[in-house]
Amino acid sequence: MNSLDLARTNLTAVPVLAFALGVLASRLKSDLRFPPAITSFLSAYLLLAIGLKGGIAVSKSSFSDLWLPALVTLVVGVTVPVAVFALLWRAGRFSVVDAAAIAAHYGSVSAVTFTAAAAFVATAGAAAEGFMPALVAILEVPGIIVALVLAQRFGAAEGFKDALHEVITGKSVILLVGGLVIGTIAGTAGTETVRPFFVDLFPGLLALFLLDLGVLAGEHMAAIRKAGKFLVTFALIAPLFLGIVGTAAGTIGGLSVGGAAVLGAMVASASYIAAPAAVRVALPTANPGLYLTASLALTFPLNLTIGIPLYYQAAQWMSP
Repeated sequence: MNSLDLARTNLTAVPVLAFALGVLASRLKSDLRFPPAITSFLSAYLLLAIGLKGGIAVSKSSFSDLWLPALVTLVVGVTVPVAVFALLWRAGRFSVVDAAAIAAHYGSVSAVTFTAAAAFVATAGAAAEGFMPALVAILEVPGIIVALVLAQRFGAAEGFKDALHEVITGKSVILLVGGLVIGTIAGTAGTETVRPFFVDLFPGLLALFLLDLGVLAGEHMAAIRKAGKFLVTFALIAPLFLGIVGTAAGTIGGLSVGGAAVLGAMVASASYIAAPAAVRVALPTANPGLYLTASLALTFPLNLTIGIPLYYQAAQWMSP
């Protein structure tokens, strides 16, 4: 499959088109918006389903399969927020608090971007390793903690312990890690009865979540003009660079072509569930118009449309 075919496959996927519909509805000022309870249900469902499927795969894997990919994921997860913070603070001249807030988002991971990437590589015929959700869990928390530590180091963080508690006990981490544990303990046989709900219905509910997310992203796109050229440039270029780095790390870590591409998408993504919750507690003076516009209105659609096929192509080139 060449680059053009990869791009066409990605852009015509139902989840991507659902996201585009949501953006269009928002820009047309439609009243299309799910009630908060529905949005909360969809996000909880996706996180628990991702964890369950990953746990089932972990139950079938040996430690020798997991340790190196887990190690390189952790190293990348600690390094990215430091690099992003330094770039925004020094080169971009952002305040410490705003640089740390943005670094927390880009140091963490978007579970939905991970899901879209996993679906894409499977469609392309190079499915990723089943234990990839375990790497999502590894990447979720360290980046946020490192960014908050940097903010505290330079005197900008407030309520660090409360923020740390928010990260560890937040919905996304509890559901993702809890799902991993349940899936690992139950295994294939123990989860067979819930398979129709958590596996068969997953693509449809993902499309609904992305439709709602598209509406939210469309609302934040109005703030792009206020974000400034540096942040816009960062949000559109840095993820592509980080994605290539993540793909290379996955290749070094022994992942397959599909697995390396998915890890690249994970590293390139920015959190918009766990990170905002922690930032609101530890960095209350940070500007949400900056970190939400960058992560949700710019980086997320970039990865969803262009980034994922690019990381897959890079993984093919890097494959030994």
